[in-house]
Amino acid sequence: MSWRTIPLRNVILALLEKRQGVLIDKELIRLLKALRDTTTPSELNRTLMELEICGLVHVQQITKSKRKIERVTSRRYLTIAED
Repeated sequence: MSWRTIPLRNVILALLEKRQGVLIDKELIRLLKALRDTTTPSELNRTLMELEICGLVHVQQITKSKRKIERVTSRRYLTIAED
């Protein structure tokens, strides 16, 4: 195991910028394999969840086995009346 100089979250955000802010999970995995030697599915899921909690990406399930990862460009907050 070797140290990685660029965190996975930064790599994912950079890939999303290159792809106009939208990626399918299979495509993301393929691109990550080209850039990094090993990225486990649990590591990827944990990083995507962290990015979604921070409000940087939105992960949407398209089918049972396919997800769409989308970069959030603007934050919109709902008031209590809009909820």
